Amino acid sequence: MKKTLFSLALVALFSAANLTTVSAQKVKTVMVGGAPMYPTKNIVENAVNSKDHTTLVAAVKAAGLVETLSSAGPFTVFAPTNEAFNKLPAGTVETLVKPENKATLTKILTYHVVAGRMTAADLMKAIKAGGGKATLKTVQGGTLTAMMKGKGIELKDEKGGMSMVTIADVMQSNGVIHVVNTVLMPM
Repeated sequence: MKKTLFSLALVALFSAANLTTVSAQKVKTVMVGGAPMYPTKNIVENAVNSKDHTTLVAAVKAAGLVETLSSAGPFTVFAPTNEAFNKLPAGTVETLVKPENKATLTKILTYHVVAGRMTAADLMKAIKAGGGKATLKTVQGGTLTAMMKGKGIELKDEKGGMSMVTIADVMQSNGVIHVVNTVLMPM
């Protein structure tokens, strides 16, 4: 598992040079799940305070990804809410967090992470450049397809599932979080 964590960190570090970084302008603090998400804190430090992301935080801990998502990154995380996890069939989350299912859980969670910092503006620019669709390579190795839906960003997973970005551009010291309303599933 340490090799996987190290590999994730290396992928993020080498990919970061090709993606947009946050400018020196003041970045605002966004409220998520009733808690302020401070741009000076990392992804994990902020996520643990969101009452809307307790399931995600528990899953990240069970998968052993805390150290990785606390590292320098940068990462773009599409963070499913508790309601998103509740859409899964009954018992799915409880099964996934069992030690014997750690590899599957890690695969699902890293499918929600893209190396580098991609703001909503970056995503929209990529969608426009792609003629209405942008293909995002996830840290897990799969792809997500980003599209515009009205003025919002919608993601399509490899199984055809759809998820909307409900809160965009939650800036972190090591990346950016976009809150999503459905868990994305890799092949």
